[in-house]
Amino acid sequence: MRKSINIEHAVKKYGENIIIPGLNLYVKEGEFFTLLGPSGCGKTTLLRMIAGFNSIEGGDFYFNDIRINDMDPAKRNIGMVFQNYAIFPNLTVRKNVEFGLKNRKLSKEEIRTTAEKFMKLIHVDEYADRLPDKLSGGQQQRVALARALAITPDVLLMDEPLSNLDAKLRVEMRTVIKEIQNTVGITTVYVTHDQEEAMAVSDRIAVMNEGVIQHIGTPKNIYQRPANLFVATFIGRTNILKGNLIIDGGKTYIKTQSGFTTQITGVLQEFHKKHDVILSIRPEEFQFTASGSEGIDAIVKDCVFLGLNTHYFVRLATGEDVEIIQESSIDSIIQPGTKIKLTINTEKVNVFTENGEKNILCGVINDIVVEG
Repeated sequence: MRKSINIEHAVKKYGENIIIPGLNLYVKEGEFFTLLGPSGCGKTTLLRMIAGFNSIEGGDFYFNDIRINDMDPAKRNIGMVFQNYAIFPNLTVRKNVEFGLKNRKLSKEEIRTTAEKFMKLIHVDEYADRLPDKLSGGQQQRVALARALAITPDVLLMDEPLSNLDAKLRVEMRTVIKEIQNTVGITTVYVTHDQEEAMAVSDRIAVMNEGVIQHIGTPKNIYQRPANLFVATFIGRTNILKGNLIIDGGKTYIKTQSGFTTQITGVLQEFHKKHDVILSIRPEEFQFTASGSEGIDAIVKDCVFLGLNTHYFVRLATGEDVEIIQESSIDSIIQPGTKIKLTINTEKVNVFTENGEKNILCGVINDIVVEG
């Protein structure tokens, strides 16, 4: 049976050191939910609290309507996939997958049939009689996933499962994990510090920093309208510029330090006043404009051709450095030393308060339930 996960005012302490100060989170039944953040932000700590491996100093944890705070980890019916695979080196692939089933005292026939089913599902059945040291890292991680799923858990927990794999295998395995999760439909909580990985596999993402959830939303929502400056800089590349919000004739404008001014719509009514702001502009949202047109003066410092796109590293007349990504031109690439003018796609720019704590534009969708 699939379970929802509801966490209310969770607190985690180590002595007097508060790691998680009061966190609220709701994971839907069958959802692929990712905890994303830098190292030390509390994401693995929270995952281990759900699993029962860490103590809970405050708050309540529920699977559906059942409070699990004091429930033995073995009775929570969770599957766990670790960063280091944690499969038994002295057991074959088949026996690794069967291990959890044997602990449930099923018949030999049930154990074998179920193990076969999940080995085929994860595509490790051809290695059934091999020992782990005869498998690649990706194959070992598939075995760990098959073993976790074979017990038919209510919740699947995954802690940085791909971080020990090389770049090509990581991309391959994240596709496998997402496809399997869709097939099985199990509620999954996934921990990673890799924002691209999180964007690729998640139904929703919780971006964490210092034990506090900053933004919960779909990958698209978080990328396009991040709740604050931390989220904007952690999810994907972005350029940060200081600027001003100006009100003129009832309309709102942003002005960069270079003096370039352009109208922007969607500013929340409470911020309709002149004040300093921070602009977040994705590399793909800068646009080259013709010489002599109004725009931001700049010079190309370097460029990197990457096939479909070319990355330009540009210095603005104010001394600010920005990165620009443009679709590669068949004819030519703008060479280092070239003077250029830039404009901004204002539909995609994000504008934050001077302290970076709040996006002042409409359209931020944040599923945080209640601040702890």
